[in-house]
Amino acid sequence: MKPPVFEYHAPESLAEALDLLSEHGDEAKILAGGQSLVPAMNFRLAQPAVLIDLNRATRHETGLRAIRPTADGGLRIGAMTRQRAVERSAEVARCHPLVAEAMPQIAHPQIRNRGTFGGSIAHADPAAELPALALALGAELVIRGPRGERTVPAERFFTGLFETALEPDEILTEVVLPPLPPRTGTAFLEVSRRHGDYALVGAAAVVTLDAEGRCLRPRLSYLSVGEGPVLARHAIDRLSNETFSEPLAREAADVASRDDMDPPGDLHATATFRRHLARVLGRRVLETAWKRALQSHEE
Repeated sequence: MKPPVFEYHAPESLAEALDLLSEHGDEAKILAGGQSLVPAMNFRLAQPAVLIDLNRATRHETGLRAIRPTADGGLRIGAMTRQRAVERSAEVARCHPLVAEAMPQIAHPQIRNRGTFGGSIAHADPAAELPALALALGAELVIRGPRGERTVPAERFFTGLFETALEPDEILTEVVLPPLPPRTGTAFLEVSRRHGDYALVGAAAVVTLDAEGRCLRPRLSYLSVGEGPVLARHAIDRLSNETFSEPLAREAADVASRDDMDPPGDLHATATFRRHLARVLGRRVLETAWKRALQSHEE
């Protein structure tokens, strides 16, 4: 399969790329790693008239491919940072072990060598790992456009099936991951038919405990159970300010699978089976995150 004819641009700077977006509007698409867009073009699922390649711009806009710690212990990850670089980063493993745990589950090494951290988030595939991680970690997305720069919380960034808060003339430039509080544990799990396949269901959890073992600011998110990444709000409400226990984790996962998602059924799995997986994986990631939170306190 080959894509339709398109006009190709490789701007030298982000400013030049934004000018091209403003000129061509909805007819243009940004090319980052190309691991999602190019196959979609080959199958004629995406047919942009103009392709704007950001790879040359990263030579001058080094922040687009940088991993930088913040003063408060968080991380700033440039949108053009290769997924493989994030996977191998000691800084990421230290500050955000949830990201380090999930990265090897993304497709195959060949894909991660080219795929970008921000590109996957901007693509907003409901079966992708990184959008669900952004929700679980309360990430903030830095967006630049002709009207300047703005920051959008992950909870407001994903708006529908492959849809985000990005305007046609805007570019995602950076992902900001806030620091994890003390006594915090995280966990990620997914189920796929073969390693590297799209997950049938995936779940990510962040659990922070107070001195009495109560759950503070819990986060539970899912992939492949809706039109985008899903934040399990009802389950989070059930967990908040409660003393954590295995029965509580089981109840919260039950609530999430029942009230927080509307999973699709397809040739790979029925909606009923996806709810079952969400219930099992939700319980497991919550329990694992809880145990890791206890272990971090002991250390």
